[in-house]
Amino acid sequence: MEPEAGTHLPVLLDEVTFLLRPRRGGWVVDGTVGMGGHAEAFLERGGAETKLLGIDRDREALARARARLARFGDRVVLRPGNFRRLDEVARETGVVAAQSVLLDLGVSSYQLEASGRGFSFGTDAPLDMRFDPSEGSTAAGLLQRLSEAELARIIFEYGEEPHARRIAREIVSRRRRTPVKTTADLVSAVKAAVPRRAWPKERHVATRTFQAIRMAVNEELEALTEALPRAAGLLAPGGRLGVISFHSGEDRVAKRGFRSLAEGPYVVLEPSPVTPSREERQANPRCRSAKLRVLERIGASHGAR
Repeated sequence: MEPEAGTHLPVLLDEVTFLLRPRRGGWVVDGTVGMGGHAEAFLERGGAETKLLGIDRDREALARARARLARFGDRVVLRPGNFRRLDEVARETGVVAAQSVLLDLGVSSYQLEASGRGFSFGTDAPLDMRFDPSEGSTAAGLLQRLSEAELARIIFEYGEEPHARRIAREIVSRRRRTPVKTTADLVSAVKAAVPRRAWPKERHVATRTFQAIRMAVNEELEALTEALPRAAGLLAPGGRLGVISFHSGEDRVAKRGFRSLAEGPYVVLEPSPVTPSREERQANPRCRSAKLRVLERIGASHGAR
């Protein structure tokens, strides 16, 4: 999962707002509201009858979204929460059915570069990596307790890192002497493990490992698997669910989830995911791996399965 490039460059903005149809009015639920980029477009293009419920695990992101969306007044409701329980948060807020639901799995540049939680190797910081610092284990804790085999599995599966076993072995070797507690510690371990000739030219050698550890800390694939039927169950008839993924594992989960849901009162709108145009990729290189899948509810109302 790659980051959404900057707080003012929401990915696939035109495609999302066109396919999810906020202009129909009613409730839009943004389960990963982040900095509020897509939310702002939903509210602008949906008109005065459109209301938005924005949910995010990161309270700092919610504060920034609140400032960005303040001009829309009581058309906006923002709530802290994990999108894996999106339907519960919605109903607690009074949202019984939504015309549109969006799950954008990107991570903002602010979270990566300025949160101080160790998401990025750009600056030295404690290895936290939690979207919600009030729950779960930190990245440092995970690196300290997991076995070498489990670390290798996570780095390979979530990061698609070909040198996963070497990196896991190096982390375990180092933690016997001193805990791997900071971003600099983890970068050093990755650099020592990967042969210099194998360092990629187009990205930092530690990029894949940092991505993998973050995904494991936040249980991102598990959360998406749980969220899909809940989000679909929140849709009003004719409502649409969009998922923007940045990682092949995420896209596989979305594809399988949509295929399963399509056995019921849902239809997948596009056989292949929508991807950024050449112009968007040039303007925003970080969006290059983004994929949008959209599901529409066609049957009578029912609860999440």
